[in-house]
Amino acid sequence: MEHSADAITRLVLQLAVILSVAKLGGEISERYLKTPSVVGELAAGIIIGPFALGGVDLPWLGPLFEHAEIGSNEAAGFSIPVSESLWSIAQIGAIILLFNAGLETNLRQFLRYAGSASLVAIGGAALPFVLGAAATVAFGFADGFTDPTALFIGAIFMATSIGISVRILADLQRLDTPEGVTILAAAVLDDVLGVLALTIVIGIAAGGELSVGSFGLITLKTLGFWVALTGVGILLAKPISNLFDKFQVSGGALVLTVALAFFAASLAESFGLAMIIGAFSMGLALSGTELSDRMDEPLRGVVAVFIPIFFVVMGTLVDVSTLGGVWTFGIAFTAVAVVGKVVGSAVPALVTGFNRHGALRIGAGMLPRGEVTLIMVGIGISNGVIEHDLFGISIIMIIVSAVLAPVILSRSFKTGATGVRSGFSAQLET
Repeated sequence: MEHSADAITRLVLQLAVILSVAKLGGEISERYLKTPSVVGELAAGIIIGPFALGGVDLPWLGPLFEHAEIGSNEAAGFSIPVSESLWSIAQIGAIILLFNAGLETNLRQFLRYAGSASLVAIGGAALPFVLGAAATVAFGFADGFTDPTALFIGAIFMATSIGISVRILADLQRLDTPEGVTILAAAVLDDVLGVLALTIVIGIAAGGELSVGSFGLITLKTLGFWVALTGVGILLAKPISNLFDKFQVSGGALVLTVALAFFAASLAESFGLAMIIGAFSMGLALSGTELSDRMDEPLRGVVAVFIPIFFVVMGTLVDVSTLGGVWTFGIAFTAVAVVGKVVGSAVPALVTGFNRHGALRIGAGMLPRGEVTLIMVGIGISNGVIEHDLFGISIIMIIVSAVLAPVILSRSFKTGATGVRSGFSAQLET
């Protein structure tokens, strides 16, 4: 076992390298490749990870990223190849990321467009789920549709990256359009559905079998907890906001807000659910309060530090050498993910008042996978549901979808054609 001082030295150096390459990769990605910074951060993680440059011996330290074999699962034959300390810090980043996403969600707007957005979200989640699970079985990675691996791959097909979608729409100045509002609301619902599906799959994997009873119990517990936590959070949001506002000590409100996110995450974990459900639910409950407005600027610093760590660490888990025998599945996996999300989201848009231009924009806007999918994949690895080859393929899917979405959206909006049928825009504005 490494001496504690040496372990701390290694961890501090790892964080220094991770933060540096995260910003470098993000800069290259945004400035030169015109893609979201998450793509560059993931690529940077792959390059510096233990399976690439991070595995090279340094004269005074040895490998920067040792293959630590934590979270191993002998039955699945894999392990998480980074230190437990670094992995824990990355998970803190995931909690902050989802809490911030909930905090930035306009709860009133979320409820206002819930009708059309719900249909888009359900279609954009259901079709990718079915196609993803079917493709996993077809390529021999699972024994049947009810195999936890097949269900898990279907689940990670479901989530849409709110962060990437918002960034693309903001760059195009289309956030306040009917398509933009619908994409945002549907993306939030999509992530909730994806996270709920993830929790159900993890519960099934732990139980070892899928039955109507276990499925119903897990679903009821998951939905019940999410609704209860969000509801209680909404009821207590104003008193909490007023209480935190009374703290005059420097950084008091910020620290207590982050502590509240951690408390909600730990509460979710104690119920056997994913921590990110608790973090997102608490953020959503606090959105629209004065505290949310006050925390917008202070939280940016916390987000700027922890979230890149999460993305880079997720990149370090990719062993490129394991992809050699699964490229065919990787191509099919990505194609199914793209087609499933675009078609699954566009068809419901057509029946809720959008024309073909608007439906295509909504389908493309729902396409990006990113932070939530990465979190889900990380949980899948640590729980022994998927192996590293499927993880690497998932990363490819995330990168491809993040690159395709802005291209399709930009071209579809450049036509200048309205995206809604006559009378529908007025309905949205009422």
